[in-house]
Parts: sequence; C-alpha cells; structure tokens
Amino acid sequence: MIARSYDAKPFVKMGAPYFQIKDMLRKEGIVAFSSNYALYGQISERVMSVIESMVPALEIYSIDEAFALLTGVPGSLDTLGRTLRARILQCTGIPVGVGIAKTKTLAKLANHTAKRLQQQTGGVVDICDPFKRDWVLRNTAVEEVWGVGRKLKAHLQAMGIQTAMDLAKADARTLRMKFSVVLEKTARELAGTPCLELDDPDPPKQEICCSRMFGKRLTDIEPIKEAVATYVQRAAEKLRAQNSLCKKIRVSVRTGMFNPDEAKYANGILVELPYPTNDVRLITKAAVQAVDHLFRPGFRYSKAEVLLMDLRQPGEFTDDLFAALQPVATNKLMGVLDEINGRWGRGTLRAASVPANPDWAMRRELMSQSYTTRLDQLWTVSAK
Repeated sequence: MIARSYDAKPFVKMGAPYFQIKDMLRKEGIVAFSSNYALYGQISERVMSVIESMVPALEIYSIDEAFALLTGVPGSLDTLGRTLRARILQCTGIPVGVGIAKTKTLAKLANHTAKRLQQQTGGVVDICDPFKRDWVLRNTAVEEVWGVGRKLKAHLQAMGIQTAMDLAKADARTLRMKFSVVLEKTARELAGTPCLELDDPDPPKQEICCSRMFGKRLTDIEPIKEAVATYVQRAAEKLRAQNSLCKKIRVSVRTGMFNPDEAKYANGILVELPYPTNDVRLITKAAVQAVDHLFRPGFRYSKAEVLLMDLRQPGEFTDDLFAALQPVATNKLMGVLDEINGRWGRGTLRAASVPANPDWAMRRELMSQSYTTRLDQLWTVSAK
C-alpha cells in the first residue's frame, strides 16, 4: 500500500504488501485500487481550480493539498471554509478537509484535526482564535506535526516534548542549535508567528524523469524498447507543457535488486541530441538506440528510466551561428499532437513504437474506471 485514506490508516500500515492484507481489507470493508495517475491528476486539477476561483492566492503543495491566502477576505472564515468544502464536493465529488489558521503549520494541524474529528467538525476547523488553537495544540501528539518524523519524534520526546503545545513552547534557539532551522520555524509557526510564506509558482523543472517498474521481468530487448519509447512520450509531454527544450537524455535499465537468486545488472547511458528539442520522434529514436548499447542478454530486467536533461526555454541555448535548430514545422506538429491528445485523451496520437496495451506494463488489475480521462469509460446515466 502506497496511499491510504484517513479512515483506512488504523487498519493498514504504509507499505504493507496487498497479498498479505487482502483478507483483512475485505473483512473490514476496505476497498483497494491500483494506481490511476491520469485520473488522479485530472481530479486534482478540478479541485485546485475550484479553490483558486474562491481565494485571493493559491499555492498547490502536492496533488492533494494546497495552501490558500485568505488575507482581506470579508466575512466569517469558517463560513468560507464550509462553502469551499461544499463547492468542491458538488463540483468534483471529492470530500476534503479545510484547516484555517494564521500560519501554514497551524493550518496543517487544523486540517488534520478536521479529518480526525470529522463527525464533530464537519470537515472544517478554524483555529485563528487562540483558545481553539491551544486546544488543538494540547490534543495533538508531536509526531502529528508537519515535518516531525519518527526519528525526530524520539529525540523530542527525550526532551519532554510530547505534544504540539510542548513544541510551540520550546525554546526556538535551542531547537535550532540542537536540530535545525526548519524545526525552529515549525515551533515559531505553532506559536503563531508566520515563517513560511506562500510560494510563487514553481519555475520550470531542470530535469524531467519518467520511470516505471515492468509488470513482469523482461528478457528480450524489443519490449524494453517499447517501454522506453512509452516513457519518452510521457516525459516529452511534460517537457512541452512547461514550454522547454532538452539537449541531453539519459536512459537506464536495471534488473531486480533484491532477489538473491537473480543475477544483478544496472547501467545507463547519456545521449547528446543534435539540437535542443521537444520533438518526441527525435527523442524516442535516440532513447531506443541507447537501449541497444545497454541491453545484455541473460538478465531479467525489471525497470527502465528516461531522464530529460539540460532543459532550457526557447532562446536560452547559446550555440554557434551554424548550429542546427529545431525546424518550425516540428513546433507546429508537436502543437497539433498535444491538442489532439488533450481533446481526445492521452495516447490517441502516439509514436508507432508505443503500444496501446503492452503486456509488460505495470499490473493494475484493481484500477478504477478513468471516468474523466477516457471517453470509453465515462459514466452512463439511464432514466427508468
């Protein structure tokens, strides 16, 4: 298990193998699903769009979490939180927790409380009031504080810091000297002093990676080439989405590393492209040719990785006067490719070397329907 709903956490340990706990899950009425990244990303975009339409500023922290700036918003913040939660549920069907506070760390704590005490709170907790804030701090274990891990928890408890309130009252300078400036800021934020501002939008990534485990061990070169071509297609989509070009790629393959009965092998190769490009055809050709140099017969391969490197925005590369440039026609072609796939679903138009349903893909027998990302899996409604 790599992700658990809040209600499932008491029954399921993080990282527990599914085959070991499937009977217990069935007994407790817990349903497991295989990963469906396209669906999760699309639903996340919808949730974030709803939030963004109702707040002055938004920082998307992860696929399922965001910080919103509420400075200057008139009226009751608790009412705003409940309206926001209801709007998200209505528009996306996703129940969320809303935590409102004067600092990011306190907001995280309020959100945790909203989920922990959902029956009493209705999924919304506002702790801007000092009395409510102190109640939450006293009733939250220190390991539930944002950024306090298992190892840090043991050190803090040895100092007598058992709760979030204890951490808020601890001497900030001592925490900085004994641990780090990060923990010092955490303590100050718990005490009500803002130390973490809303971040600006993330700059374009300097590297883009696409890596997957195969659904089964591969011993032939052709399916490995198919996998690499498939990973290039996804990485190139991300590259064009941030309007970047890449000049180098690194392709790597490896066998399983933990089975003592299997021979081990891992290798990678760096490939220089003829010019900065976002052309999936050119990148795929270079990556597939790299597999010829990496492949060694007699091994059972479990994973491949494609890493796009030396990324720049158009015009940022400084080559000599006679250096080759990406043709203008290629830019238009890639634009049409993305437009078609954006309208009709990822993979509608793809390179011939990318199979539609490969038998080497990750095993996802329990994957949910792609209700919002595939036309053939839309919900159907019938009137009787």
